[in-house]
Amino acid sequence: MAGGVARIFVSHLAGAPVFDPNGDQVGRVRDLVAMLRVGRRPPRVLGLVVEVIGRRRIFLPMTRVTGIESGQVITTGVLNVRRFEQRPTERLVLGELLDRRVTLVEGGDQVTVLDVAMRQLPARRDWEIDRVFVRRGGGGALRRKGETLTVEWSAVTGFSLEEVGQGAENLVATFEQMRPADLANALHHLTPKRRAEVAVALHDDRLADVLEELPEDDQIEILGKLKAERAADVLEAMDPDDAADLLSELPEDEKERLLTLMRPDDAADMRRLLAYEERTAGGLMTTEPIVLRPDATVADALARVRQQDLSPALAAQVYVCRPPDETPTGKFLGTVHFQRLLRDPPFTLVSAIVDTDLEPLPPDTPLRAVTSHLAAYNLVAAPVVDDSGSLLGAVTVDDVLDHLLPEDWRETEFGPEAEREVAHGA
Repeated sequence: MAGGVARIFVSHLAGAPVFDPNGDQVGRVRDLVAMLRVGRRPPRVLGLVVEVIGRRRIFLPMTRVTGIESGQVITTGVLNVRRFEQRPTERLVLGELLDRRVTLVEGGDQVTVLDVAMRQLPARRDWEIDRVFVRRGGGGALRRKGETLTVEWSAVTGFSLEEVGQGAENLVATFEQMRPADLANALHHLTPKRRAEVAVALHDDRLADVLEELPEDDQIEILGKLKAERAADVLEAMDPDDAADLLSELPEDEKERLLTLMRPDDAADMRRLLAYEERTAGGLMTTEPIVLRPDATVADALARVRQQDLSPALAAQVYVCRPPDETPTGKFLGTVHFQRLLRDPPFTLVSAIVDTDLEPLPPDTPLRAVTSHLAAYNLVAAPVVDDSGSLLGAVTVDDVLDHLLPEDWRETEFGPEAEREVAHGA
């Protein structure tokens, strides 16, 4: 995101062109999607509603936006072209927040919302609406004669969710700050009806993170209550290995139907993972490790490692391969660990510092051997390479632990009481 962008008034984005990294226009901004929060906390901006060819409106997550400047939006180039459908917890900023009558907390004056401003949170990819541009006086044509002022989001009432009532909106807002594992635990203890309501209200990426932490029965139940197209979207947002594990538990006809609805590249990854035995390196691996070409620099590697949506295990190393960069790659050359990246100058080529001492894992390596490999060499992840020398993916320690722990481990309490019981051999 451009360093000079501190705050953007959303009205300036209406109709703004959206470009991919190559400079080709892919559509225009028609609205922004935000999620209100309990009390007076600023809403989080989830993404943009973009109109593409054929007047179809799609959802572009803010995590796929790499720049907003000079009246245009730059994306990563990866778009989901399914038609945008508004969720219960979502608000259209231009369509629903502007021109509303709200109240100033100080003084109780009624004002009309003319615009709102959003800012990107420091060191994060999240955006929130933190300012409201309002006009005092009546609505309609007369409103133009009143005084205008810009105030903090918390300085007005009439937007935020009330802390009463039971709608899924309020429950989702209450859960917002929870880690995925904690939210999964909370969902597990809801009734099936409430669990389904919350799942429907959660955003795709959030629901994907939560599904990865739920017991298998809950995963299947929730996925079965989603519309087929949305279920496919959520599977695409999950880590490939977790999505493949979930798909493998579904009836064959349902699995094929969901694979057909997924993007071709994602479906191909799923089919490749499903071809391996579950408790092998191929069945455990993720197909989305950090892959760099030999001519990439340490600076390039560190930029990839800094991506917010990477797990710590995947961010701990990069894999150097010849093209193509997507798995299965060209010839696997070796690994560069994060600590080594910190020790070398930014201009150093990764091919000059690659670690070739450790043998990669074949895809048919059994779970026990994978575990021994990670433990013996103090690794948090290991590359999986086929007979031709192509990188297929990476096995991470968290996926290994998932298969080593008892099936009901997610339902175990890990609070101080549980720790004391373990310490005393209870």
